[in-house]
Amino acid sequence: MTYENLDAKLINALLGNGRASLRSLGEQLDVSVTTVSNHLRDLEAEGVVNGYTPIVDYDTLGYDVTAIINLKVEGSALQTVAERLRQQNQMVSVYEVTGDYDIVAVGKFGDTDGMNDQIKELLTDVDIRESNTSVVLNAACEDEQFELDVDEE
Repeated sequence: MTYENLDAKLINALLGNGRASLRSLGEQLDVSVTTVSNHLRDLEAEGVVNGYTPIVDYDTLGYDVTAIINLKVEGSALQTVAERLRQQNQMVSVYEVTGDYDIVAVGKFGDTDGMNDQIKELLTDVDIRESNTSVVLNAACEDEQFELDVDEE
């Protein structure tokens, strides 16, 4: 699906400031407030823009241990295990993947003891055959979104 240049500019403006008013977006994009409102409504209806949420710095809140958990899962239980992981509060991302493992989950923990407890609990699941956990030493890039290409007029 391709989007108009204005839609791409609107998305990029929202990535810069998700709390921007329709008026300020209109001024920035040199279009009317009504045009911004209509395009934004369409982007929301199409599922391109899904809410406006804060960017939380979990490290500042004390969740400074990030773990990447790789799991081998019984084939028929893949979706069930992924859904159980998704429902755990401290899992910020859960992916079904190809390769040596079936699921990759990313979790944020207050300390290594909390991480260890959660991993031990995971391993009691009969559908999980094997796990491999890596602790992130430094996040060079995390939760980044990228701006869309815009044709210069």
